[in-house]
Amino acid sequence: MRISELSRRSGVPTATIKYYLREGLLPPGRATAATQAEYDETHLRRLRLVRALIGVRGLSVSATKEVLGAVAAHAGERHQVLGLVLGARPVDEDAEPAPGAPEVDALIGELGWQVSEHAPARAVLGETLETLRSLDEEVSHAALLGYAALAERTAALDLDQLDPQADPVDQAESALLRTVLLEPALLALRRLAQENESARRNT
Repeated sequence: MRISELSRRSGVPTATIKYYLREGLLPPGRATAATQAEYDETHLRRLRLVRALIGVRGLSVSATKEVLGAVAAHAGERHQVLGLVLGARPVDEDAEPAPGAPEVDALIGELGWQVSEHAPARAVLGETLETLRSLDEEVSHAALLGYAALAERTAALDLDQLDPQADPVDQAESALLRTVLLEPALLALRRLAQENESARRNT
């Protein structure tokens, strides 16, 4: 397809596609003339992922380029690709492990979860628990286990909705969009459920 068709099918302006080509976010097309090239479905998939990383996840162009390079290095490993795109795994595999609280490490171990020591969410969870504790709002271990059980069910539902036959890049794009864009909806559902539960307990 010509670049105009690639633009139409992806929803990305031609000028932006040319910029991504110059920055190395997209591989060059097959040259058909001095100033013309043909693009295929792999370019379309890559372009959609670039758009999701920059527009949805909010990465810079340089960070997106790093993620795409790491994705290409692990192209056949779905678990790695999903982790890289969602930010659960670092692009630099030699990076220092994410700082985490001992209680978070203990919780993950108790649950038997297979989680990278580099997962940024480890630090986020630890910092959140520490902030609650500083405000005299301790979260009990039993409550954490309950929330973890809900998170497991949510994660299973997330991955169940991915097409198992899809290309890993397509899966990664879908997972990224569902993860980032659905989070406000999940929070809204929680608020609605809290109101309903409060009303139920007061009847």
